[in-house]
Amino acid sequence: MHSANAGSSYKLPRLDGVDALRGLAIFFVLMNHVNMRLRIARVPYANGLPEQLVSSLVWNGQFGVQIFFAVSGFLIASNALRRWGSLSRTDVRDFYALRFARIVPLLVLLLSVLSALHLTGVKNFVISQKAGGLGRALLAALTFRVNVLEANRGYLPANWDILWSLSVEEVFYLFFPVACRVLKPGKVFVAILVAFVALGPFGRTMLAQGNGVWKEYSYLGSMDAIAFGCLTALLVSRIRFSRGMLWALAIFGAVSMVFILGFSIRVSEWGLERNGLSMTILAIGTCMTIIAAAQMNWTAPRAMRPLIALGERSYEIYLTHMFVVFALFGIFLQAGRPMRGVPLLFIATVLASALVGSLTARLFAEPMNRALRKLFGQESNRLASVVGSPCI
Repeated sequence: MHSANAGSSYKLPRLDGVDALRGLAIFFVLMNHVNMRLRIARVPYANGLPEQLVSSLVWNGQFGVQIFFAVSGFLIASNALRRWGSLSRTDVRDFYALRFARIVPLLVLLLSVLSALHLTGVKNFVISQKAGGLGRALLAALTFRVNVLEANRGYLPANWDILWSLSVEEVFYLFFPVACRVLKPGKVFVAILVAFVALGPFGRTMLAQGNGVWKEYSYLGSMDAIAFGCLTALLVSRIRFSRGMLWALAIFGAVSMVFILGFSIRVSEWGLERNGLSMTILAIGTCMTIIAAAQMNWTAPRAMRPLIALGERSYEIYLTHMFVVFALFGIFLQAGRPMRGVPLLFIATVLASALVGSLTARLFAEPMNRALRKLFGQESNRLASVVGSPCI
């Protein structure tokens, strides 16, 4: 380790505002995936409800992932700054070791379970030959190309499909530490991050060339939020904003997020979604909120603790939640699709997913993380992840 800040001093403290954002993001993902099961089964549960209310509650899954990406970029860059003192001193080996210990164990476990379910022919888990079969899906997952596979061959089963976001994120972080060392973060490094931000809308529109999957899952169309998060971390490390400015950032950030998440119909009417700018505005609002939360050291009220808890286990919840969705939706179908049971289905999915994610973290992901750090011959405080900050 080459950090001047060796030891526990560089550990990033909990940030309630960041956890709240991740909690909000995973909430939208959960709601969207329950909604998709209901839609596929043609359950008309939304009939008679205001269109915007339905859109805001159950159609914001893709926006939720965009929030995740922005938070991820901020946390990874902030942690690197705390650990090594500057991004230019990032230890490439240790960076990769961190990512491997945090991401790979649960990913491998998930792929093992999904492979077994595919081979035994369990409904909703079998990968068709048209989609490439099990071998191609495994190769794509392990090489972070699930998004490419789906763009070329169509969607994989839902439990596999969620890995598209991990593909985008990990490809970005494959090159991130090398860029930090080679470019010695300065004007060129910042310019590259800004270029990712500027190209994001194009990646979601014209560069998708009419491919609906690639429009949502492309690398370039998704990495803008990660780059924005990295830029936010650099800004926070270099500038201490006044309290008045922090409040202004918090307000404008919250307004931007509410506009995109809560007024999606108007956003679409204004052409912001068609031009790929809705995601950009959401990333900007998220990062404004992050700056305020990071420098104001905002503490969440007790009423927000459930949302904070969701955010704390976002990675584990994200990778395991589709098992919960399928299980509870199966019970819903067996009960005869009662309309009065739909709200309970949504609520139960959020609660059960949080429980499964928490158990997975405590019983498997965290022990494996610690064991791998020890195996790599590093002190835990040298390879410690940002406290409570798993990223999807």
